[in-house]
Amino acid sequence: MTGLPRRASALLAGGLLVLLSTVLAALPAQAHDRLESSSPADGAVVGVAPASVVLTFDAPVIALGSKVVVTGPDGTVVSTGEPQFLDTTVTQRLAGDPAAGQYRVEWRVTSSDGHPVSGTFAYTASAPAAGPPTPSSTSASSSAPAPSGPAAVSSPEAAPVVASSPGAPGWPLAVGAVAALVVVAAAAAVVVRRRR
Repeated sequence: MTGLPRRASALLAGGLLVLLSTVLAALPAQAHDRLESSSPADGAVVGVAPASVVLTFDAPVIALGSKVVVTGPDGTVVSTGEPQFLDTTVTQRLAGDPAAGQYRVEWRVTSSDGHPVSGTFAYTASAPAAGPPTPSSTSASSSAPAPSGPAAVSSPEAAPVVASSPGAPGWPLAVGAVAALVVVAAAAAVVVRRRR
């Protein structure tokens, strides 16, 4: 009779090990989305202040609860309207004619796993944004040939900053694993009692 409880205990221990290894293998897949790059890049010095800021993530993020706040050199908020989401990019327009100086970008988006991620970065503009063209400059520029080549230059990756959020990234999976462990343990206990 003692062989059966030992066998049941061994089966239970083996089942628990298999279940635990499955849970641990699945947890890295539940990681938050991360910021891969930004335009302008973190720490970049650009020739002219851009009219918008673009964030690129490693996966499409969720607009719910998201915001991008851009503060200008004088400390006023220059971002205007809601950020625009397209695939893995988030674009935030800037109001007026951005001045020369340092800009700070604070962003917060909802990761595809439902958890918020956030971060900050800064860039510097050497010159203010070009204002709307005057009629004389428009007629002069219309006779000039259009520039060729790519208009945008890719920027180096900005370091992502992930906000702390309640619970581990894979907490729903962990709760399910614990529930499964409880069921397996209860079943093993029933088997051992019946064998006695």
